[in-house]
Amino acid sequence: MNILKIFVSLPGILSRTMKKSFFCLFTVIIGFAACSQFEKIRKSADYQLKYRKAFEYYHAGDFVRSGQLFDDISSIYRGTNKADTVAYYQAMSYFNQKDFLNASYYFSAHFKNHRQSPFAEECEYLAAYCYFRQSPRAELDQTNTNAAIEAFQLFLIRYPESKFVADAEKYLAEMKDKLVDKSYLNAKLYYNLGQYKASIIALNNSLNDYPETRHREELMYLLLRSSFLLAENSVPSRMKERFQSTLDEYYSFIGEFPQSQYVKDAQRMYNLADRFVSARGTDEDKE
Repeated sequence: MNILKIFVSLPGILSRTMKKSFFCLFTVIIGFAACSQFEKIRKSADYQLKYRKAFEYYHAGDFVRSGQLFDDISSIYRGTNKADTVAYYQAMSYFNQKDFLNASYYFSAHFKNHRQSPFAEECEYLAAYCYFRQSPRAELDQTNTNAAIEAFQLFLIRYPESKFVADAEKYLAEMKDKLVDKSYLNAKLYYNLGQYKASIIALNNSLNDYPETRHREELMYLLLRSSFLLAENSVPSRMKERFQSTLDEYYSFIGEFPQSQYVKDAQRMYNLADRFVSARGTDEDKE
């Protein structure tokens, strides 16, 4: 009975399978034909055709092909009244592919070479935005972050009334915060590794470079703790001097953050350091 049902329905199954196969085959054929047509356009010496087709691909959302065609004709139209338009859409083709590395290069080249172009303002902003999009998390190298900061700052100087100002200021603040976080993480790394002498230097540098950092309380606490641990693990001849530095760091910390969450531990370190310094002072007086 089951075999009979299968046999009866077999033509329908085959029909559906064949339809799918034909559809897939048709799609492949169309794809090959499109590729073949595109390669003919690329090999063509008709640059007006390439120019027209580049815009057709761009407006159809095929940014890979539009980018390739704009690449092909960019040198041909250099120095003509179409040069800035070709350069702009060449950059935009890469931008819409989310290829921010190449897009930043072409946007930068555009506003340097076509300063009077109606696209110049947007290109300078988008060049900065591309650096922003390439900026990695705070733990990694911040070359692109610094490039984004510089580019956004220059943009805001040149175009203080631009429609992009609000976004530029937002991204600029975000990049500056990332540098603050980078400094904070670098300083904290030495502390976590138990390299307290290096930690003291890095923590002080971070506080000096970014005095308004939102990590200030924690950084000052870590500075106090690094000073205490360095003193505690020092040779006897250096302990008094270093515990005295701990007391100095305590006064700085507690003076700025008297209600800190770290007050109890700060007080504990202060008591131990003060006891040691006072005892050593008494011993020296006896001598």
